[in-house]
Formats: sequence, C-alpha cells, structure tokens
Amino acid sequence: MRRLIGLLLAACVTLAHAGNQQYEPLSASVQSALHSAISDEAVPFLAFDTVEEARAWLDAMSGKLERRIPDRRQREELLVTVHYEAKRAALDPQMVLGLIQVESAFRKYAVSSSGARGFMQVMPFWVKLIGQPQNNLFHLRTNLRYGCVILKHYLDLEHGDYYRALGRYNGSLGKPEYPNMVLSAWTTNWKYTPRLAAK
Repeated sequence: MRRLIGLLLAACVTLAHAGNQQYEPLSASVQSALHSAISDEAVPFLAFDTVEEARAWLDAMSGKLERRIPDRRQREELLVTVHYEAKRAALDPQMVLGLIQVESAFRKYAVSSSGARGFMQVMPFWVKLIGQPQNNLFHLRTNLRYGCVILKHYLDLEHGDYYRALGRYNGSLGKPEYPNMVLSAWTTNWKYTPRLAAK
C-alpha cells in the first residue's frame, strides 16, 4: 500500500512540472528552419572520437538510468537517441537527460494535464506548426527530435540564457522553479566526467 501511495505521489509531482510550451507565431524563415531540422532521417549514433569513449559514456549514463528503465536494450536505445538528438541540436546530452527527468520522469507515454506528450513533454501544436501530420509524439526519436529542436530554438531566442529558454520550454518564463529543477537534475544526477586517457 505504501508503495502504491509513493508511486501516486511521484506521478503527481511529475505532472506538476510537465511541459506546456506556449504557441507563439513564427516567422516563415524560422518555421521553415525548424521544419527542416525535424525532417532529417539519419540513423542515430554516439558522436565520440573513439568507440571506447562512446562505451564509457553509455555505461555511465546507463548505470544512472537502470533503476528507472530496467531493460538494458530500451535504456541504451533511449541514451543513444538522446545523445544523437542533443548533439545534433548543439545541446548537452546530460542537460537533456535532466530535462527528461523533470518533465516525464523517463516515462515514454507521459501526458500532462495540458496535453504535452512523451519523454520531453512536447505540445501537439508543434506537429502542425513545424512537422508532418503522421509524426507521433510518443515515438522515441520523434519526441526527442522535437524536444531538442524546440529547446534549441528557445535557447537561440534567449541568446543562450538557459533559465529563460527552459522557462519558455515549460511555459513558466520568469519563474525560477522549473529552470532550477532542470539545471539541478543536470548537474547533480547526470554529470559526466570523461575518463582521462592513460599516458
């Protein structure tokens, strides 16, 4: 019974911080650029200099995520896709993991009270605005692609200011709670220091 109550409380906390991006009209050039960014179909991969560096990152992040996603294949698929989509959007993959932790607690089918969906809690209006009708926001890669592209758009709009960009992403611009939660999750739970090569 206590476990059930704990799970219900955890679900409530997660929903309280789920994304609620606000619709804002985009110029035709921005809309076109975001549409192009969503449309690429390249196969995700870990972008490291060596296979050893890629494996070290994957093992480190996988260990941190094991309690939330016990299945190793699913865990590694998520991590490879997060890394690829974050790097593709010029974001830090560990920051994206912190955002996912706060937004959905790593629940693929999470839905907020405002209708935001998936790991990165993307609002459905984005599909009409920059995507294609067949885009499914519960699909792993689609959700991460949209989330990373949208966050990068907000980061560019805010000239690199993470607090303001994260506030826009969550629909809580000007309120410090959400950005602080994501930045804390990033630096506390998803910090990664590459192992130095032996000389």
